[in-house]
Amino acid sequence: MIRDILSTLRPACLMLVALTLLTGLAYPALVTGMAQALFPHQAGGSLIVDHGRVAGSTLLGQQFSDPGHFWGRPSATSPQPYNAAASSGANLGPTNPQQLKNVAERVAALRAAHGEGPVPQELATASASGLDPHISPAAARYQLARVARARGLDEAALRQLVARRTEGRQLGLLGEERVNVLLLNRDLDSLGASAQNGQARP
Repeated sequence: MIRDILSTLRPACLMLVALTLLTGLAYPALVTGMAQALFPHQAGGSLIVDHGRVAGSTLLGQQFSDPGHFWGRPSATSPQPYNAAASSGANLGPTNPQQLKNVAERVAALRAAHGEGPVPQELATASASGLDPHISPAAARYQLARVARARGLDEAALRQLVARRTEGRQLGLLGEERVNVLLLNRDLDSLGASAQNGQARP
């Protein structure tokens, strides 16, 4: 009886060990090594590094609230916005009183900053992840007058900046055109610095 049990357990234990080593160690190590070799930037988190300091990631949104920067989608993560450790949406339905209150407050703030008129839906509603780094080109153009006024820059120049930062659909088919808010604001800061220095932006 014991011999039969041992004869059954032995191959099962060997298979467990073999599969653990294969799928838990060898395969992840292989995939990680290939990713680091072929796509080092993406495998490292698509980080943006300035003078040895991480300024952000192109995959994660950041909080911009001053009038001189473009604003991204609202974030519902807690305890602070764009908290990657707590990625989630608010899970509030479209008729939830708190959701209606949140949207109404956001719309009021947007109209106070941009004037009356239609507000892009994505600027009034939080994304499902709470970390969305992109907005639509239309949402970026909606903010042009405010940013130009706050920066003392020509609105046409900012429009060109948005156009240069507009990413097309993946493979020409998937998703929609989008603008990475962090990259756009970095271009904006560089444009302001170049103007102050009397230099043309490369």
